[in-house]
Amino acid sequence: MRQLQMGLEQKIETALEPWLCYYCGQCSEQCPREADPGETMMSLRRWLIGRYDFTGIAKQFFKSRVTEILAVVGVAVLTGLFLFYYGFTRGNINVYDGEGAFLPSDFIHRFDLIIGSVMLLFVIINAARMWYFTMIMGSKVAIPWWLYIKHILVLPWQFFTQKRYAKCENERDKPIFMPWIIHLGLMLGYLIMLLLVMVFIEQLQTGPAINWKVHIFGYLATIGLTIGTIYFIRSRLSKNYVQYKKSHGTDWVFVTMLFIIVVTGIAQHILHRVGLFESANVMYVVHLMVVVPWLLRMPFSKWAHLVFRPLGMYFAAIQKEAILRQEAISGTFAISIK
Repeated sequence: MRQLQMGLEQKIETALEPWLCYYCGQCSEQCPREADPGETMMSLRRWLIGRYDFTGIAKQFFKSRVTEILAVVGVAVLTGLFLFYYGFTRGNINVYDGEGAFLPSDFIHRFDLIIGSVMLLFVIINAARMWYFTMIMGSKVAIPWWLYIKHILVLPWQFFTQKRYAKCENERDKPIFMPWIIHLGLMLGYLIMLLLVMVFIEQLQTGPAINWKVHIFGYLATIGLTIGTIYFIRSRLSKNYVQYKKSHGTDWVFVTMLFIIVVTGIAQHILHRVGLFESANVMYVVHLMVVVPWLLRMPFSKWAHLVFRPLGMYFAAIQKEAILRQEAISGTFAISIK
């Protein structure tokens, strides 16, 4: 906070502390001056996402809701035009899958892989910049390479469990901290659905008979996404937790797009299963018109927390041991001199 007050940007951009905060809201609730430090930490994370992003897109999104909305709408329109052009020139809108399909599964598979690869490229570059800022520029000691291997399990553990967020419940004397449960369910639902679409799209599109070996995971992911989306919208409207009392414009873009994705995905699935293939194809295009900008927006939005937060905890564990080892060596050296 002191560095923020003094405007020490280079100090702040090398810090990991903002990523160790899950915004449980306890600090804001207990602050006698009502300074709302939790919201300040949230703002710092937005600022850091902008610093890690080499394109400058994230900075523009966080500064202007209009810019973000225009970018999302523009990508959605281009996606829709491309898919409708491909469908009408290559297939039949009355055929959902198989020979003559409007959007055949092999085409969608390639299309998803291209979009996913573009998203992954931006994520990797921005994550590499985070590593450089925090572990090279910001580290007070030299970090041995093998510490990255020793603490590697911290990364998947924090990524898949969000366990640090669960610790907030211990301070609140509540059996379950609902924001953690919903946050975890939403994240796992998103990852499961992403895996299904990227890897098992051909099995998902067959039908109209249901392939339970694949669709059961899709249904579970849909339940998690639906509950999570409704909960977030309701919480931001009712402001029942301190972390939902102030919503940035990007927060509403996030939940709105997610809500549309869930609704159109469910509608497309139902239309396909009941045999309304023309309507299912149109709904599929509408669904993808939101999914594509959603994926491409991920490295430049709040969804980047999904990557930067577990990386922050991983890097923090490495730094902590590196500092302790350096202190131990310095202490031993001082004793030997005496």
